[in-house]
Amino acid sequence: MSYFLWGSAVVLIILFIISSVKKARLLNEAGQKKQSENIIILNDDNFRKTIKKGVVLVDFWAPWCTPCRIQNPVISDLADEFNGKASICKLNVDENKKSAMRMNIKNIPNIIIFKDGKPAKQLIGVKSKHTLAKAVDSLLD
Repeated sequence: MSYFLWGSAVVLIILFIISSVKKARLLNEAGQKKQSENIIILNDDNFRKTIKKGVVLVDFWAPWCTPCRIQNPVISDLADEFNGKASICKLNVDENKKSAMRMNIKNIPNIIIFKDGKPAKQLIGVKSKHTLAKAVDSLLD
């Protein structure tokens, strides 16, 4: 019986190490990619005006949030892909608490896609570029 427990512990340790390496690799890749110049940085002052017209994807994030940092390169790619068709924005929830509270943001990353000022889709957690692109495409006229 003790061999079984010892073997199970070894397997769990190996799985933990593999998971940690994958997470470190994702964070390293996220940190190396330069943010797109097409991303619009939102704040409490420009939030309402920016989401008012057209299709606008807003990534609610915080710098301390590991999943947010993993999501960042995807948002950057979308900003380049949808440049001129939809606005791709980021709002730091730590620095812009009024807008985050107004939108009832409790979990991050939290992505809301607005159409003409109204929330049309909401996605919580890290999402693939394909998933987000499909969601934006579905709202474009």
